[in-house]
Amino acid sequence: NSPKNAAAAGQSATISHVENLLIQFFSKMRKWADMSNLSQDFRLRMDRLERNFEVSTVIFRKFEPIFRDMFVNPQGCEAPRQPRSRKHRRLPCHITDVFKFCWTLFVYTKGNFRMIGDDLVNSYHLLLCCLDLVFGNALLCANRKELINPGFRGVPPSFRLDGPAPQSEAPPCVLEKLCELHDGLVVEAKGIKQHYFKPYIHKLFHKQILKGNETLFTEIKAINREYEEYVLTAGDFDERVFLGADADEEIGTPRKFVQERVAGQAAAQRDGQQLEKCGSLAPSTPLTGRVYLKEKDLLFTPVSAATQSVSRLQSMVAGLRMAPSENLLQIFRSCSRDPTDSILARVKTLGQTFREHYTNDSEDTPGSHIDFAESRWKLAEILYHKVLENVLVQETKRLQGRDMSVLLEQDIFHCSLMACCLEVVLFSYSSQRTFPWIICVFKLPPFYFFKVIEVFIRSEEGLSRDMVKHLNAIEEQVLESRAWASDSALWSALEAAGGKVPTVEEVSSLQRHEHICPSCPEATEQTSAGEASS
Repeated sequence: NSPKNAAAAGQSATISHVENLLIQFFSKMRKWADMSNLSQDFRLRMDRLERNFEVSTVIFRKFEPIFRDMFVNPQGCEAPRQPRSRKHRRLPCHITDVFKFCWTLFVYTKGNFRMIGDDLVNSYHLLLCCLDLVFGNALLCANRKELINPGFRGVPPSFRLDGPAPQSEAPPCVLEKLCELHDGLVVEAKGIKQHYFKPYIHKLFHKQILKGNETLFTEIKAINREYEEYVLTAGDFDERVFLGADADEEIGTPRKFVQERVAGQAAAQRDGQQLEKCGSLAPSTPLTGRVYLKEKDLLFTPVSAATQSVSRLQSMVAGLRMAPSENLLQIFRSCSRDPTDSILARVKTLGQTFREHYTNDSEDTPGSHIDFAESRWKLAEILYHKVLENVLVQETKRLQGRDMSVLLEQDIFHCSLMACCLEVVLFSYSSQRTFPWIICVFKLPPFYFFKVIEVFIRSEEGLSRDMVKHLNAIEEQVLESRAWASDSALWSALEAAGGKVPTVEEVSSLQRHEHICPSCPEATEQTSAGEASS
């Protein structure tokens, strides 16, 4: 083995033999990094490893109940041992083999598509693709009655479990049904299947890692060998640890199937709280700006929250196009200096910058495919035009029709607004490229990004509770540290103001004049205090 492979093998062995719970391991690693003053590069790698573990944990929690819905419950079922005599024919696949094969196929495929593993939503839809493939093959097995759950609503009427499998029919696709039953997004899932999963499966068949024998389709040993090689050379950790009988003790997460729906919901809610404490999949409730938070959604799992967030985002831009509306163009034309050309040119430039950085590898994040970059940018650009129009309509009413040329000619305003739109899109997909990634890409000072957040929240009513929490948390982060950096634009603003900082009374009076929250004066005082501190 090469030194690189040997180092990777040593790293994998170290992690797999850690006696403490993995969650405790990450917590202690953070403390050790602080005490030892370790480099930022090491911290970024640890953050990425922890995030990957969190995503895998969340997806495995979804995998178990979905598998149980489609197949016979493998809990407590042990596969019969294969006789050592060569005269005995190989036993047909057992439900535990199918369970292990499906998860191993998923983690192996995810590892070979790092651009998919970047997003929780993409990873979840890849899991649904694996389940769809395995289910279609299981229907063709001679012992399918021992594998398939007869109560699964995706079983086609033509496939009788107690009769011979129809040889003339291709395995059915149940991807759409899985999305319907388990919080998936049909368009997103079909895109993953068509452009990534199907070509990759064909590649595995071509390499004979998978073989086309419907009775023994699992080929678990071949997949295991390939995945082990991947873990030793490029992987973060062996995600088959979730399949172990001692997963409870090894990783600190419950392994057993939940038998009752109520217990399942309670466990999922607990899981979300646990991950919120140790990771970044669920945003914490901010200390400031709570007036903008909506009532809690009845969501129990991070995957449900993520897919609902994407669905909410898509509904916000439904029916709109990647261009200014006629009403927005009319506002542009009503200005003393028409800014249309400069705004469109700026949007084009920002789009090129975003695509370039989103598809390139960075120190802590692998590059994504151009298709994902285009999809994220499309949503952000539509949202940008929508929010810009809402802001201008509100400002026109507030300023009683005053000319908007000065505002619309400010490059920093448009750049900040577009960055905020992209931040919402990336957060909705549970991407690793969240704040401060986007302001680094656009070379945008945090101080200016901070100034547009509240304007954005007030101008877009469709934002989910988690989206608002995330943006408010960014505000707090800027107020707490980023605004006070030595190269911050805040110092220039203070110097331009003659060193005079506005008082709490002045800020409160200004906010009341702008009617930030006429129905909630105590929230106005809270927000004012936060802004005055900056």
